[in-house]
Amino acid sequence: MANKKRSAYSRFMHPRNRHQSRYDLEALKKSHPALAPFIIINKFGDESVDFANPDAVKTLNQAILKHFYNVDWDIPKNFLTPPIPGRADYIHFMADVIGTGPKKVLDIGVGANCVYPIIGNSEYGWEFVGSDINPEALKAAQKILDKNPSLKVQLRLQKSSGIFKGIIGEKDFFHLTICNPPFHSSKEEAEAGTTRKWKNLGKHKAPVLNFGGQSAELWTKGGEIAFIKQMILESVEFKSQVEWFSTLVSKSENLNQIYRTLEKVKARNIQTIEMSQGQKKSRAVVWQF
Repeated sequence: MANKKRSAYSRFMHPRNRHQSRYDLEALKKSHPALAPFIIINKFGDESVDFANPDAVKTLNQAILKHFYNVDWDIPKNFLTPPIPGRADYIHFMADVIGTGPKKVLDIGVGANCVYPIIGNSEYGWEFVGSDINPEALKAAQKILDKNPSLKVQLRLQKSSGIFKGIIGEKDFFHLTICNPPFHSSKEEAEAGTTRKWKNLGKHKAPVLNFGGQSAELWTKGGEIAFIKQMILESVEFKSQVEWFSTLVSKSENLNQIYRTLEKVKARNIQTIEMSQGQKKSRAVVWQF
């Protein structure tokens, strides 16, 4: 490999992340009054939100996106409701890689929520293309864009089995690609993960996929590692049209296979950026040619 892998680790959120401290629920309620009915008193006697209630989580996201990013946001039921602080961390760490200023970014798997483009556009003025294989997800994302015309986002439907193929056109150039790939290899594995989340919230029985999510958002044949390996192999074909490629990696045990695949395609400047949001650990791998 041309360059040694470099790893950066942050025990805390990125310093530019707006979500460093506990949510100011009073401020959020002022920005989005619909949040008020979902405020509860937790076992410590503090105001909180019932994170086991999907409607409460979605309404909290609406309040956060309105308060911090001035975006009117909604998604249909059964689509993934993303945790905003972690999504913001990925964007801020990527800004450290590619720099600020005018940039064009491709979000692979933009989903119905369109959250990465919202944050990247709001924080850095980046222009986005968002791709997805689910036309219903793109319809939902387009409704968000229609309500917020200041957002600079173009949506593209992935009609083939490729990741970059069929999305990156001959005249396209991107400073960065981002991706939060499907974690699981099957519906059953995804539902087991949801059950673990539910138990961590102190509940004994979870409704199916209580945090929402369509099949393409949560699972793919071969799981995360198969998806990322395909992404790396395809990235070779677009190395002259993309400055930096990146992906989140949820399972640290997949890193060695990812590094071997990157070595195979002769990628360089490979970096692994470790991130932390409270108890949750995540990481992004970035590379270029």
